[in-house]
Amino acid sequence: MTAAVSAVRESAPPSLARCRELVRPRLREAVERLHPWVAEMAAYSFGWCEVGGAPASAPGGKGVRQALAVLGAEAAGADARAGVPAAVAVELVHAFSLLHDDIMDGDATRRRRPAVWQAYGTGPAVLAGDALFALAVETLAAAPQGPGALRLLSAALADLVRGQADDLVFATRPWTGPGRVTPREYRVMAEGKTGALLGCALALGAALGGAPRDTVGALDRAGRHLGVAFQLVDDVLGIWGDPAVTGKP
Repeated sequence: MTAAVSAVRESAPPSLARCRELVRPRLREAVERLHPWVAEMAAYSFGWCEVGGAPASAPGGKGVRQALAVLGAEAAGADARAGVPAAVAVELVHAFSLLHDDIMDGDATRRRRPAVWQAYGTGPAVLAGDALFALAVETLAAAPQGPGALRLLSAALADLVRGQADDLVFATRPWTGPGRVTPREYRVMAEGKTGALLGCALALGAALGGAPRDTVGALDRAGRHLGVAFQLVDDVLGIWGDPAVTGKP
């Protein structure tokens, strides 16, 4: 309980930094188990290297999902380390989804650098994304309570795919008139595309921390609500934001 209270009092930037420091070594260990070429593409996507493998310290994202997994374990009263396998798994899934999203959306840049598909080619980027997904499943399966955790991840991935499918379909619909995307449809899409994995991160951390089912479910719902808000902000920036400031097209 003390850890959970401390986490609540901790402001967001220090909390994200603390969780990244805890998770990063295990995340690097996992990526190093991949085929060397695929591992290089994965490392590039995380900002750890340049094309060709030279070390780099490029922006690698805020680490929100991995932090939520760690905080989910702490909210269950467990040590932060109990949530690390969940944190690694959700960070790998998030990276996999970004690699594929950039290809589907035709986004040439990611975090002010060429996207992986631009840097290495479309086929290699798809392969790297597939490898990250497989690695996430392997990582979670090896954790305590792995089978139950995998069921949570599987359900979240199904929702993520549905949300992404809706997002792509919505791009073909008119902005106005009876065929327009309604606010309710948008919220359902946002919950699947973004909220499912945020909710899963919290839920997985709590589950590995020994939380009861009701607590796991409540944290999953909280993360899904957070995801809708997160996607709203991201889409507003995507439409009206200045790429020079946001780093996004």
